[in-house]
Amino acid sequence: MGAAGPGHRPRHVHRRREPRSRRTQEGIQVTTATQEPPLLSVTDLNVTYVVRGESYPVLRDVSLEVRPGEALGIVGESGSGKSTLAFSLLRYLPDNGRITSGTIRVGDVEMTQLSHAALTHERGNNVAIVYQEAGSALNPSMRVGDQIAEVFRFHTSTARDEARSQAVEMLRSVLLPEPDHLARRYPHELSGGQQQRVVIAMALAANPKLLILDEPTTALDATVEAEIVDLIGTIRSQSNTAILLISHNLGLVARICDRVTILYSGRVVEQGTATEVLHAPKHPYTRALVASIPRFGDAKDTRYLRPIPGAPPSLDTVTQGCRFAERCPLAQSDCLAEEPPFIALGEGRTVRCYHADDASPLPLTGPGDEFPVTEQRPEVLHLRNVTKTYKKTTVVHDLSLEIREGEIFGLVGESGSGKTTLARIVAGLVEPTAGQILLHGHDVPRRLSRRPRDVKRAIQMVFQSPDSTLNPRHSVRFILQRAIKKLGSATTVLELARRVRLDQAQVEAKTTRLSGGQKQRVAIGRAFAGSPDVVLLDEPVSALDVSVQASILSLLVESQRTSDASYVFISHDLAVVRFLADRIGVMYLGWLVEVGDAADVFAAPHHPYTEALVSAIPRLQSSSEQVSRIRLTGPMPPPSADQPGCRFASRCPRKIGSICDTEAPPWQQTGNGHKIRCHIPPTALTELQSGLKS
Repeated sequence: MGAAGPGHRPRHVHRRREPRSRRTQEGIQVTTATQEPPLLSVTDLNVTYVVRGESYPVLRDVSLEVRPGEALGIVGESGSGKSTLAFSLLRYLPDNGRITSGTIRVGDVEMTQLSHAALTHERGNNVAIVYQEAGSALNPSMRVGDQIAEVFRFHTSTARDEARSQAVEMLRSVLLPEPDHLARRYPHELSGGQQQRVVIAMALAANPKLLILDEPTTALDATVEAEIVDLIGTIRSQSNTAILLISHNLGLVARICDRVTILYSGRVVEQGTATEVLHAPKHPYTRALVASIPRFGDAKDTRYLRPIPGAPPSLDTVTQGCRFAERCPLAQSDCLAEEPPFIALGEGRTVRCYHADDASPLPLTGPGDEFPVTEQRPEVLHLRNVTKTYKKTTVVHDLSLEIREGEIFGLVGESGSGKTTLARIVAGLVEPTAGQILLHGHDVPRRLSRRPRDVKRAIQMVFQSPDSTLNPRHSVRFILQRAIKKLGSATTVLELARRVRLDQAQVEAKTTRLSGGQKQRVAIGRAFAGSPDVVLLDEPVSALDVSVQASILSLLVESQRTSDASYVFISHDLAVVRFLADRIGVMYLGWLVEVGDAADVFAAPHHPYTEALVSAIPRLQSSSEQVSRIRLTGPMPPPSADQPGCRFASRCPRKIGSICDTEAPPWQQTGNGHKIRCHIPPTALTELQSGLKS
């Protein structure tokens, strides 16, 4: 939960100074760094963890600055020290964490020297933090208004009624609709984006000078993520707040931040403006991170992704030279002998590398491979008029869809659109209210318990969080062997492990000793154990670092090339879906509103909802390649079984009149199997959407 303090006036009426500002592509006024003295100054910070009496360095001589009104992005893989840095700034380290040397100054205050009472005051008044999991930061037994009011009452002498009134104003200041009503609701009654706004409101309650955001949008849809970006811009423009953003989403960092600091194994390896670092990276590690993500418009047949080889060194690894040398394709003998110093490349631009001027291409990207055309291949899976209703709520409505042999079908849409429910229906984990599931033309029993073993083998599912499906008491070998036996497969554990790139040591280890990406490979390997016909992947890479994400995506691309299995890939990351999928379906409130080849779905004409999703994607491209964002007004309404008209009508920026409210839109063909469910003719949509480029 964000720390707060005695300042209690709503942010939208309380300003400290007039900042300078710039205007982004979206038209938001965003403050830029001024020449004022740094608000946050970290100098030669060293942090260690003590484990079984041994001290392990986590941060090594980290130095950085953030000025009022500036946004600094902290980027690096898991284990690089990003969150440890954030916790160190507030002295929230665990009991075995120690700041062994260095200084942390917020304004004129040296944070490392404060007493507990002074530190509590400083956390509230000057520094606040917003954590990744908004749901876990909120008390599920308290109404959200009371939780914000408690912040005011704890840090000030504000009376109960006044604190509640101020809590409502804070909810209004973070642009939540109907704040009076929302203040009386419990966290579980809010969407993920609303929960994140509540946590931000709590962090802002005391007018902090520095706001730390630790992966604030990881689990959020593209549209909600864009709204949080807008909110951060509003906060900066109104109050000159300094922002420290920790994220593995490089597109998000590019959209929000003025400057970027790259961390690797506890060391700062590159710093500079966001434009310099993300568009012309110098350190091989930064170059590899940038190369690991699919750019908007990239596809597997035009570009391949390769993960960064190896893994970051463990805390107890002792090296004389560069910590990245073992994974660096440009490393030479000098890199192994002595750690490189910082090299100044210009005003504020530094890099820790002997070979920063080496422009040799990294062997991580290149032209993609050709894939077999799936248009003429037979259907493997056919959903016919599938509906799922809970009481009066219809989460999947009369949905029909076919999946072809050997294709990757991407399924996108906001939370609540019905994507996961549809996947669970196909997997037999949720029983549909109506409709048919056909596998190779044969009817599939709705319940998993009634399905024969060959059908269970043929349809497999991989979930978002492998921790929720892998037994921590068992080794990888046991998990894979059990799946092989249960599905009646002729493969072996080692063959399966090689297929998903798990080595012998990982096969013998328990899952608790594996990284997130390695656990996801185990989950995928288990799904592959019976040579399935259809694999359902529900957000399999959403919480992974970009380099680990690249390893999973390249694994799926390789598997598609070497087998006839079909994949249904569910994700809120549209750039990833565009890269991986052959065809894409777009869902909204239980409806399928658009289906077609990936390139056709992402290009005009597309459904107005798809148009909004595509416009919200954070991108690394230059400003000339950015698009103006389509803002959807209001939250997604609750689905109703008897809802007339178009389900998107209440939020549609292209709404043409009462027909959208009263008549269900027809399917309209645009050619090449691409179809859109909309009242607006495709030619008119093309004309409307052709002016999106800024």
